[in-house]
Amino acid sequence: MSVSEGAVSQAPQKSQEPADSRGPVSLPRLRILWSFARPHGRSLALALLLALVTSAMGLATPMVTKGVLDALGGSASLREPMLALLFLLVVGSAVGYWQWTLVGTLGERVVLRARETMVRRFLRATVPAVTRRTPGELVTRVTSDTVLLHQAATGAPVELVNAAVMLLGTLVLMGVLDLVLLGTVVGAVAVVGVLFAVLMPGIATAQRQAQDHLGRLGGNLEGALRALRTVKAGRAEDRTAERIAADARASAEHGIRAVRREALAWTAAGSGIELAIIMVLGVGAWRVSEGALEVSGLIAFLLYAFGLMEPISELGRNVTALQSGIAAAERIRETEDLRTEGAEAPAPRQSPARANARPDTPVLELRGVTAAYGPDAAPAVRGVDLAIPRRGHTAVVGPSGAGKTTLFSLVLRFLEPTGGELLLDGRPYRDHTHDEIRSRLAYVEQDTPIVPGTIRDNLLLSHPDATDAELRRVLTDVRLLEKVDALEEGLGTPLSGTAVSGGERQRIALARALLRAPDVLLLDEATAQLDGLTEAAVQRCVRARARTGAVVTIAHRLSTVIDADTIVVLDGGRVRAQGSHDELLATDALYRELVEALRISADPQAV
Repeated sequence: MSVSEGAVSQAPQKSQEPADSRGPVSLPRLRILWSFARPHGRSLALALLLALVTSAMGLATPMVTKGVLDALGGSASLREPMLALLFLLVVGSAVGYWQWTLVGTLGERVVLRARETMVRRFLRATVPAVTRRTPGELVTRVTSDTVLLHQAATGAPVELVNAAVMLLGTLVLMGVLDLVLLGTVVGAVAVVGVLFAVLMPGIATAQRQAQDHLGRLGGNLEGALRALRTVKAGRAEDRTAERIAADARASAEHGIRAVRREALAWTAAGSGIELAIIMVLGVGAWRVSEGALEVSGLIAFLLYAFGLMEPISELGRNVTALQSGIAAAERIRETEDLRTEGAEAPAPRQSPARANARPDTPVLELRGVTAAYGPDAAPAVRGVDLAIPRRGHTAVVGPSGAGKTTLFSLVLRFLEPTGGELLLDGRPYRDHTHDEIRSRLAYVEQDTPIVPGTIRDNLLLSHPDATDAELRRVLTDVRLLEKVDALEEGLGTPLSGTAVSGGERQRIALARALLRAPDVLLLDEATAQLDGLTEAAVQRCVRARARTGAVVTIAHRLSTVIDADTIVVLDGGRVRAQGSHDELLATDALYRELVEALRISADPQAV
């Protein structure tokens, strides 16, 4: 059983219900969003001040325009009002540019901090905590959710306050010009407000549901592309595409629903404002004819009425952005629930325990170790007692599900035991940091994934100070140097999942492990995809390593088993037997059965 298999199958699954369904905007939810903006509070306050200054200049423009018209009617000088208009234009543009740049920069910084925090948390989290979720879901938190956070945490609060002040200021100045015309406009604004109050929650819900289905589409598509060969071999392209397309259709349906509601809201709002302007023209013309209002006052009032749609649209747009951003902030904050291994200082190359350990003390020891992949899961291993000597080759064999990979997960501290204890150099694991333990180990996992980057990046992953000569030496050991030298960019060749074969991936992983010269080399089926010549070369490396350190392999091949100094037989999560190959053949029936199965696959003449 692998770590991921155990975590997925045994751990309780976290609800995938979108955070958006938890209710409307509330103070606790706003606090979650504010927690992202709080470190930039002073800059946000400055951005709000700049936005209010810009709005104030915009509100002053119709009044100054009225002064220009009054000057025309009274044969007064136009110089001062025209200079005032020019001042409002230049200064307002400069302040607006400053405010826009400041808010955009703040948004990028909020997103950057959230992304960096999540990436570090994912990589520092325990393996079971991460594997409970799909990679696609975690990637969505870092990419799509942070995009929603960008506007909601910085621009939306500033623009909401600014739009509310601008709307209120516009209505106040309209009242200064003419209270009768103001009453006409207030009626229209009230109708628009009621309409938005009814339609906007539905718009936000539909948009969030569309985003939720889009996230599921991304996760399912990523999984399908990872298993592309399996999908094609099973002739399941159309069926797989249909399952993924179902989320695409659902996202489109919710998106269309949001578009329709939004179109209705803004069409009605625009029509309401236009109707108000028509009524202002009619009533205003009548009041001008009656001498109750000057023509310049009517024109200024109309300028305010024409600009009334801007703060209303700002309010509607930013309320929607705020709702979506709050939901995204909640999903991002959920990642803080991932249990981490803790931030620890890098271990020294040689700890005091290593220096003082007695030569006869096992480098690794398990005493009565029991472990499971969840609080309610059955133990994957139980009561395991095992000692790994400082030198020599130990092979672990057993049927599928016997707990072999779980044993490695415990040794590497990917998984914590629920009973018993592990010791390194005679000291309990709890007295060592994760980094200290792993600095003594090198691990080649069964699937041998390629880390993004070049061949050199992959080899230097755990030993960044290695020289090119050392890299070439380990590549020679695994019979890969000629292949690398034949590449145009050599060690600088970028790698991807399809750039190298399965056997080449295994050899790169083996070379990376051998480069470390670790105290304990852990190999999980590390020769499964190698040809006979390459496997023989690797076995020579293993034997050489076993003469100076400990090698522990999970073995499914007869050649690996026969080579080992000690063979441990696992069955049902327990150590069933251990000894040499000949001893186990004579004393353990299960081992004999495993050897017969291994012999069939290892000996071509037996087929």
